[in-house]
Amino acid sequence: MITGASAGIGWASAMALVGEGANLVVTARRQGRLAELESAVQTAGGKAVSLLGDAKEEDTARRAV
Repeated sequence: MITGASAGIGWASAMALVGEGANLVVTARRQGRLAELESAVQTAGGKAVSLLGDAKEEDTARRAV
């Protein structure tokens, strides 16, 4: 699970883990960027489930888990 996955270190971490064969749950606040990440993960041969929301919010954390 990666929070803040739509940019920067979160995005890089997601792609690095996919390169190692991991399946991901990714969260972020920007829907468009999450969709781009999901597409990039699939293109790299991986699987990702995305969840729109702010990880500091309890509801987002519960839904992600």
